[in-house]
Amino acid sequence: MFNAKDFQAHFHNLTKERDWTPVMPDLQEVLVSVWRQSLVDGATSVEIEGKKYPVMTAKLHLKQVDFQFDGYELRGLEQNPETKSKWAEMARQGKKVMQFLDGGRYEAVVVDGR
Repeated sequence: MFNAKDFQAHFHNLTKERDWTPVMPDLQEVLVSVWRQSLVDGATSVEIEGKKYPVMTAKLHLKQVDFQFDGYELRGLEQNPETKSKWAEMARQGKKVMQFLDGGRYEAVVVDGR
């Protein structure tokens, strides 16, 4: 598990040690890719860095995918449109929304590819 502060420190150290651009855009690309493969393409599995992870149907027929990235165990969950959150409101409006969790904690969201 990581919190936002640890996550930032981890990637800051990587970029400092390797003297290259931040890794964060790669994480963003992976999250958008998981979103696209599972919610837009309707894939039964998503592929990340050559490894496939199954897309499962969780409670209420919402898609879920557990995957690894940079040593972290992450989960993508399709947004339940029946809740009262702003993300659910977007889902009710027809937007494709996926929340991303680490250890049960919400860390990121992708809405219509952003």
